[in-house]
Amino acid sequence: MASGKVTENDQLPASLNDLFTSVSAVVKGELQAEEYLGFGDVASGLRVFVEQLKSKSSTFDDYVQQLDAIEQNITEFEALISMLDKYVSLLESKMQSVYKIPPA
Repeated sequence: MASGKVTENDQLPASLNDLFTSVSAVVKGELQAEEYLGFGDVASGLRVFVEQLKSKSSTFDDYVQQLDAIEQNITEFEALISMLDKYVSLLESKMQSVYKIPPA
């Protein structure tokens, strides 16, 4: 009978260890599930934020197109100014040669 009691006493710590391990695993699983629920909320918030940014950026598309058009006009204007500068230089040299004015 003494050997039967020793076996029961040996099983009790092992059973308690198994119980604590199982409870620990359950608690850990619950904590991870709550953590992932928080991630879901964050992801949902980010999705809403991105949608808001998209709607705001679409309002800037008109402005970007206008800026592109202005940039194109400036480039054309710079080319025109360069051509006029060359033309004025040519006229100046012709005037100097006609009136025998030394170049400045």
